[in-house]
Amino acid sequence: MVFNESGKIWFNGKLVNWKEANIHVLSHVVHYGSSVFEGIRCYKTAEFSAVFRLQEHVQRLFNSAKIYRMDVDYTVDEFSQAIVDTIKANKLDECYIRPVIFRGYGKLGVYPLENPLEFVIAVWSWGKYLGEEALDNGVDVGVSTWRRLAPDTMPNMAKAGSNYMNSQLAKIESLENGYDEAIMLDYHGMVSEGTGENVFLVRDETLYTPPASTSLLPGITRDSIIKLAKDMDIEVREEQIPREMLYIADEAFLTGTAAEVTPIRSIDQIKVGSGRKGEITAKLQDSFFGIINGELEDKYGWLTYLE
Repeated sequence: MVFNESGKIWFNGKLVNWKEANIHVLSHVVHYGSSVFEGIRCYKTAEFSAVFRLQEHVQRLFNSAKIYRMDVDYTVDEFSQAIVDTIKANKLDECYIRPVIFRGYGKLGVYPLENPLEFVIAVWSWGKYLGEEALDNGVDVGVSTWRRLAPDTMPNMAKAGSNYMNSQLAKIESLENGYDEAIMLDYHGMVSEGTGENVFLVRDETLYTPPASTSLLPGITRDSIIKLAKDMDIEVREEQIPREMLYIADEAFLTGTAAEVTPIRSIDQIKVGSGRKGEITAKLQDSFFGIINGELEDKYGWLTYLE
């Protein structure tokens, strides 16, 4: 991750200098975690730079805001254009994009609706989230002792900053235990997701992934992989996955904007399949990267080109 502090950040409708994009220490978000955000990637393709599933990400951002009763005045098209403008202003061929909507400075107290909304878009260079070698060699993960939030405690379908305090605990635990990432279980002990990724398993040439009802964030990369798999005539089952199924999977991988499509080579020190990237994982990974790199036809209309 490389921050270009000489660059620009889009802040409440204006491009400002990086170091001038500041908030008050008594902003509501600092004390109560009242923010929603997205993670988006822009890729350098064979022709031009392109943002992957831009409007779907912005729509999910607005959906998260709606769940938390944040009234957004921008349209999806307007906010998407602001993202494009921010990338161009920073002269980046490819980058990670972080839009955030949060409650700013006004009043303090749990009740949030009297605080103004603030809007931020930042972009920076960020390589492979779990490391370049992880895309080929896979990662080692452990099942966390920390559970995902129960559905009647916090809205898991909202990509909210406060939800990621839960993920932070699992991430810290996983690294301190020598793993690269964690898999979290839901309130009922079924497989949910990683700390910032969705989980897929392959068993008997069938692709399995937990349903949205298992306290996970329905990922946009997750949705992309499901579409790709179905077009390859790979059977996809969205169903509850018990923990022990992790140990007998033929293949496993993580998906997410940051993680993209990352194979899992072991879970709780138990080797997944052969301990190498599996055949179906490789096919889906090749198709995914082929589209985002502009090497395969974007028949789904996932890329928003900057030129």
